[in-house]
Amino acid sequence: MTGWMATKPSYEEPYTYNESMETASLNGVGYTFPALFKNQDKGWLLISETGVDSHYVGSRLSDGNAKGMYQISFPQPGENNGMGDTYASLALPATTPWRTITVGKDLEPIVETTISYDVVKPLYEASEDYKMGRATWSWIVWQDDSINFDDQIQYIDLAASLNFEYVLIDNWWDQRIGRDNMEKLVEYAASKNVAVILWYNSNGWWNDAPQTPQDRMNTAIARKQEMAWLQKIGVKGIKVDFFGGDKQATMALYEDILSDANDFGISVTFHGCTLPRGWERMFPNFVTSEAVLASENLVFRQDALDLHAFNATMLPFTRNTVAAMDFAPVFLNERLSRTQEHGSIRSTSDTFELATSVLYQSPVQHFGLTPNNLEEQPEHVLDFIRHVPSTWNETQYIDGYPGKHIAMARRNGNNWYVVAVNGEKKHKTIVLDLPMLAGKSVTMLSDNDNKETQSHSVVIPETGKVSVSLISEGGVVFVLKES
Repeated sequence: MTGWMATKPSYEEPYTYNESMETASLNGVGYTFPALFKNQDKGWLLISETGVDSHYVGSRLSDGNAKGMYQISFPQPGENNGMGDTYASLALPATTPWRTITVGKDLEPIVETTISYDVVKPLYEASEDYKMGRATWSWIVWQDDSINFDDQIQYIDLAASLNFEYVLIDNWWDQRIGRDNMEKLVEYAASKNVAVILWYNSNGWWNDAPQTPQDRMNTAIARKQEMAWLQKIGVKGIKVDFFGGDKQATMALYEDILSDANDFGISVTFHGCTLPRGWERMFPNFVTSEAVLASENLVFRQDALDLHAFNATMLPFTRNTVAAMDFAPVFLNERLSRTQEHGSIRSTSDTFELATSVLYQSPVQHFGLTPNNLEEQPEHVLDFIRHVPSTWNETQYIDGYPGKHIAMARRNGNNWYVVAVNGEKKHKTIVLDLPMLAGKSVTMLSDNDNKETQSHSVVIPETGKVSVSLISEGGVVFVLKES
């Protein structure tokens, strides 16, 4: 019963960085999964959980004791506004979720692990071939005032101009746009080859968040009625927010929403929510979850934006290595507001921001772009955005250290995207070993002195080794297209 409108836990706390194990957590209640530990000079351990459904609770790590020992802990009584049991109820013979430990002498197995998905199985068949992709999203920068018919037309047009598959229309749409006008928006978007994702408040009674639509996802009858309407007008996805708990009742609600949505051919994104534990494979229409201190905080708070680069080098080793993460990346406005006359001030470079579209893995990637970016950015930046994938066949760790920098390669089909970002406020030069690009001519995006993105063609040496210069909170991107 803590946080904004009693919506916590929502997995949006900052990471405890480089702390000894016996030190108590900031709030004195332990740690959510995943947790990354460095074993002095012997290597790394990533501890997490997978395979949680309606038969169990979502668990966590307790605080460590004086010997650095942790226990598995169950939800707190105050979760879900104090309602529901803190323990799991299940019949024998019973099976608990998997608890996983990924170990490595270096960070490569941590970043590349697939254990969250390897030990679970689909719980039902997909009702259709769900389409992933990229989305525009007015609320992230333009906020609540943008939830109106005309502004959503602008963001549909922005999605169409960038070859994006989706537009996300956020809270209050039922009041500020209305259901009749929403049908018109969905029809207009379809004419532009853009599909619509709609936001919902999860609540009946476990949070005090006032945003609507409310009470459409928390009971079976209302949920199925709503999803029938969504299917009828052509909505392809929903984003459900403000869950606030890991109790078994909440895990059952996640499962019910996903299962019912699949019956109507609707994909699902969760926000204000728990860590997805193997759900990409268990639930075929599950897309992604927030469960991280995500980009809305960059808009709300200057201190969060000041730590943006640092956190970007943490998440590939922690939250995003075990599950899809809907951080919502790529901001190209200098100030994160509609007019750019006020709001938090961005210190990351434009290339850094572009790199996060590859660095952060989410099958539907919600971008922090605004319509003015079409006129302000050069064509090579827009061309990158139009073509960058949101799904990947392969991920390779290249180099990095939590809190300092990260370099990663991802492959979609025959095309490789290699990115590196600098999490520190100082210039550095790093050498990358890129055998997948060896001897190839690639497009390189890098920063100029004004933190703007420049593009040029380079040939990677036959050795695959290339030295890159990263400005303070800057980045670099290599793109190899062979299909």
